[in-house]
Amino acid sequence: MLVNGLARDLRSIAGRLKRRLREQSGVGDLSPSQTAVLLRLEKDGPATTSDLARAEGMRPQSMGTVVAALESAGLIAGTPDPDDGRRTILSLTDACRTWVEQGRAARQDWLCRTIEARFSPTEQDQLAAALVLLGRLVDD
Repeated sequence: MLVNGLARDLRSIAGRLKRRLREQSGVGDLSPSQTAVLLRLEKDGPATTSDLARAEGMRPQSMGTVVAALESAGLIAGTPDPDDGRRTILSLTDACRTWVEQGRAARQDWLCRTIEARFSPTEQDQLAAALVLLGRLVDD
């Protein structure tokens, strides 16, 4: 198979899989920017709006809009910076952490059920072998 066609098909399948997983978790009402902020706060820990804007390559004013929407949804909360009271440190709320965990569990459950229903044990082994190759695409 031509490499160009293989790359195109892989991109297409990865995109479809991502959409199907997103459908299972109920994150459809969050914008990509909002999702990126939640993932960054989860991965990197608390941050200021300026830190988030820099990390996401956004203007601070645009990030302020994203942060305000997430705060009003109860997904993030701010506390004064102990070193500089003019700054606010943002972090995920407990409700957000629970929501994220439930979403991951729903995606994992759907994926397990779908793999078991659509693939024979031999095909599951082939899928496992393919994952090793796919991992090499993204590993540095």
